[in-house]
Amino acid sequence: MQHDSRTSPFLKLVRNAIRVRHYSIRTEQAYVDWIKRFILFHGKRHPAEMGEAEVGEFLTYLAVRRKVAPSTQNQALNALVFLYRYVLGRPLGEIVNAVRAKRKQRLPVVLTHNEVRALLRHLDGEHWLGAFLMYGAGLRVMECVRLRVQDVDFDHRAILVRNGKGGKDRVVTLPDELIVPLRRYLDAVRNVHDKDLRDGFGEVWLPYALARKYPYAAREWGWQYVFLASRRSVDPRSGIERRHHIDESSLQKAVKKAVRRAGIRKPASCHTLRHSFATHLLERGMDIRTVQEQLGHKGVRTTRIYTHVLRRGGNAVVSPLGGVLDSRQQDIAYAHVI
Repeated sequence: MQHDSRTSPFLKLVRNAIRVRHYSIRTEQAYVDWIKRFILFHGKRHPAEMGEAEVGEFLTYLAVRRKVAPSTQNQALNALVFLYRYVLGRPLGEIVNAVRAKRKQRLPVVLTHNEVRALLRHLDGEHWLGAFLMYGAGLRVMECVRLRVQDVDFDHRAILVRNGKGGKDRVVTLPDELIVPLRRYLDAVRNVHDKDLRDGFGEVWLPYALARKYPYAAREWGWQYVFLASRRSVDPRSGIERRHHIDESSLQKAVKKAVRRAGIRKPASCHTLRHSFATHLLERGMDIRTVQEQLGHKGVRTTRIYTHVLRRGGNAVVSPLGGVLDSRQQDIAYAHVI
């Protein structure tokens, strides 16, 4: 039995089961990788010959020998649950003997206003703008890079986050301080898109079956990514050459480098900007329920029905970004994205 993820007939069945359910390409890659590891761990036995006991052994190995984080072990379990339920048609029962990775309780890393200010000074271009959105609107890094033009509502000072963590949509505030630089940046992005159209390209990936339902939507300006990649690439699923969004790793690396250059001693990352957003809102007197809605945490109820009639998105939340930039710094900041 071959186990190369591209040539194995069995793993092709797994990929097809994932794609028919419209899972993201990252989920597909992760699930296929975990299933492949599971098969190799048990000496290349076929999963149909195994069951709950073998799954438990594999999960225990990950926790005890590999010392993986709880989220990593859960991802492996989710991949195997998917395998047995949707590919083999035999849902797993209770896995009683598996050792579960222990979740350590850690406080989130939070930057002060001065540290945020120092970090942002060492960023420019799309990385500068992305970092400002993560801090100014509380976006996750993938929510940031996947942002599409039509999801930015300048009139209502709002950003619509589509299909966030847990598959939920939410509305967050668009900081006033980012309106001018974001408009200018989008003008430059529009020029790139127009050139792609002239060159016979310009299509963007659309979720689910929208590309079939609306054949011309993929070329429309509103569907394009805000943070376009610098070059076109071939979609590994469809084989179509498109311009995708920037890779999140480029933003993560830029923020890490800015942290070092700013002399910040904390283990800060892109997600630290999101933690800082929430903390600084609470420090300014924002009620915790509204902050939870802005962050899109699990268990938060649907965005209040009257959000769309407010002048600002996200329940009239005022971003803490205004406390970081004074007028002189705003003029300097705008230059980063012109």
